[in-house]
Amino acid sequence: MRLLPWQQDNWQQLMRQWQQLPHALLLTGPHGIGKAAFAEQLAASLLCERPRDDHLPCGACQSCHWMLQNSHPDFRVLRADEEEDKDKPRKLAQIKIEAVRDLIDFAHLSAHRSGRRVVMIDPADALNMAAANALLKILEEPPEGVHFLLSSDHPHALLPTLRSRCRVFPLSMPDWQQALQWLDQQGVKQADAELALAGGAPFALDDAELVKQREVLLKVLLSPSVLGILDVAQQLDRARLPFAIPLAWLDKWLHDLAVVRYQRPARFYPNYTAALQGLAERISPIALMQFHDQLQQRLPFGQHTLNLRLQLEAILLAYAALFPSLSH
Repeated sequence: MRLLPWQQDNWQQLMRQWQQLPHALLLTGPHGIGKAAFAEQLAASLLCERPRDDHLPCGACQSCHWMLQNSHPDFRVLRADEEEDKDKPRKLAQIKIEAVRDLIDFAHLSAHRSGRRVVMIDPADALNMAAANALLKILEEPPEGVHFLLSSDHPHALLPTLRSRCRVFPLSMPDWQQALQWLDQQGVKQADAELALAGGAPFALDDAELVKQREVLLKVLLSPSVLGILDVAQQLDRARLPFAIPLAWLDKWLHDLAVVRYQRPARFYPNYTAALQGLAERISPIALMQFHDQLQQRLPFGQHTLNLRLQLEAILLAYAALFPSLSH
């Protein structure tokens, strides 16, 4: 267990607060910067029997061995379950009240080793209303020796009363070169391009299967046609992607279309700069803005669509209409 290279300053900041650590810490920051990894490192430190002077875990005690094996009896992780809802074919990830009730039972047990127990909730954004209210009760009166580590991409979307029971601890965005070097060490292919698409967040990269699906979509965005759109909509529908994923890819594509028109570098798709410039010359700024508004209206429904194929066909046909000389 090691801190990520870009989290050293955050750890130093936390060290200065070590003696006043709260019972509940809310780690915040953009999606994909490594909040869960930081929380796991902190959990290992809190449970370590012989922590180092910098409060990092020793890596040699029984507690550290359990953490490395993901089997520590005093550590519980609560993550969103993806379950099929018969009325909603797409998968909706959320943390339900039953899981929080199990967590509360765990928090009231006696510790096995150091007298501490650690609960990690990643992400807290996934708590549904009933689960959030159940968690609030135990945060108001936490058992002795229990630490709650929550993470959130959107802390202001959480219940205000839930936020108020935690100390908010923002984590830093990684330095580009640090993140790129770390991804290279992990064996990520085309790390520079993938990091750009993820907005500089190393844990937000598309997995290998998503990369394949994204490339299918990009072919249509480069050369829109009715037959191509129908085919890609069918492929992505078969892959059972949430509508939010292709919407995000398209939203970033539109951003780059807009910026390259004004001779600025593409942010998310730098490898496609020349193609983006060629497309940008064929589209009016007003039409692009109007289409962007259509896309923004769909974003809130990205996880709740009942028919990905129809939704994707509609938005891509609207995109193709921006380039009447290309689509056919």
